[in-house]
Amino acid sequence: MNIKHSLVAAATIATVSAAAHAAVTAEDVNFLQRDFGSNVDSLLRNLAPLLVGFVPIRSSAPETSGPYRLPNQGPHSQVKLAPGLTVQYLTRNAADSTDMMAFFPRQNPTHLITCVESGLEEIAPGKLNPSVQRINLSTGAVQTILRGMSGCDGIRATAWGTILATEEEDDGGAYEILDPLHVSNQTVVDRASGQTTDSAHIAKRTALPTIAWEGIAILPSGVIIAGDELRPGTDVADSDGGAIFKFIPSSPFSGSGAISALNGSPLVAGSVYAMQVSCQPDIQQFGQGCEVGNAAWVPVSAANARGDADSAGATGHYRPEDLHQDPKYHNPAAPEAIRVCWTDTGNEEAFNFAEVLCAVESSPLTAIADDRTVIVNRFLEGDRDFNSFDNLDFQPRTGNLYVIEDHPNGDIFACLRDGADRDRKTDGCVKLLSVKDSSAEPTGFIFAPDGRTAYLSIQHSDDTNVPPVDDYGTDDVLKITGFQLPR
Repeated sequence: MNIKHSLVAAATIATVSAAAHAAVTAEDVNFLQRDFGSNVDSLLRNLAPLLVGFVPIRSSAPETSGPYRLPNQGPHSQVKLAPGLTVQYLTRNAADSTDMMAFFPRQNPTHLITCVESGLEEIAPGKLNPSVQRINLSTGAVQTILRGMSGCDGIRATAWGTILATEEEDDGGAYEILDPLHVSNQTVVDRASGQTTDSAHIAKRTALPTIAWEGIAILPSGVIIAGDELRPGTDVADSDGGAIFKFIPSSPFSGSGAISALNGSPLVAGSVYAMQVSCQPDIQQFGQGCEVGNAAWVPVSAANARGDADSAGATGHYRPEDLHQDPKYHNPAAPEAIRVCWTDTGNEEAFNFAEVLCAVESSPLTAIADDRTVIVNRFLEGDRDFNSFDNLDFQPRTGNLYVIEDHPNGDIFACLRDGADRDRKTDGCVKLLSVKDSSAEPTGFIFAPDGRTAYLSIQHSDDTNVPPVDDYGTDDVLKITGFQLPR
């Protein structure tokens, strides 16, 4: 590469950088003197303000030791954040292990409904741990809706005006809550039967699969696609990891408003299927080596969904965790088709750095034997800096995918959509923030409907120096503002 071409390249970067309000560095000037992959990384960082709406950070927060969290800390002490963004506390009184969150109501939300991913325990005489809470978006006030679940993690608002809260346990159940803004301090009396202290407003949905729930996509019809958060080899040596499941309701929801009673929910009855990816276009050739490609749904029982999926040869993954529907996906040739993406956390110590897979389902309301209605592809693969993927969320309006790491000092990256290039992967990812507390990790990241505000739980912090609330430890939930919607 001659000097003229190098100067042209440097000038181009300088022009783009100026447009993006980012300073040109010596690294930019030497753009073409390094390997091509580094050049692309440099270009992405400089273009990031135009592509993702913020200037990325380059390094993670340093490790801390001992109890880091203090009662009088400011919110900026919790995260290393991209410049130009602002962070404040929504609340410091969310229950310890607050994890995934859902806005409620879905339109013009006033609250976050949150899952508390802690084990079942008695925290005071006759009083069980919080499992589902609501947080007022205006005041930050926290109220417990339901107690007595174990490992509440996956949570979503439905199109018919309820909340579905699920357990990340081997025997994980799913509980539907009617009118969650007015139900308070109810309890799951018996997890096996699903008995609660308020059967008019809370019901265990036994038609849904018994799995370790986390990521969930709930369609307006009541179709559910969700993953089983299972590590390969968990049950017996060499056993498969978690499968992806689909629930098809016996009576799909066709209304336009909130239901008035739980028996009006489409989750009362239905059929459950597990995804089986094939390596052949015309037969179900499945098994090792067939993780991506076209896929069919194989029937399983709700009560023994995990075992049936394994016996039927459903495709296993390394701890499928969060899963969301892509709000920007639309195929004019198949208007019913949807796209969902999920994280497989993997094991960074084994150099299995995690991945995000995406599946296009062309016929959500059907599951016919050997009918391959799904196409699965890898969207993102981890690396030494970006790994152990857990939560994810699509930014409204842009469709950029934000991916959250599942470990102490965890980071959040913003990943571009796949462009017009040849592959089906993200066009690149940049770092948004890093958690400063080494006893804590980021989780539950979720964008407000306008795409300019996000909420984040700082989970598992050492609470030695922070007093409990409601006889239980607490977590901080942050509100991050200032996202610029890219052009």
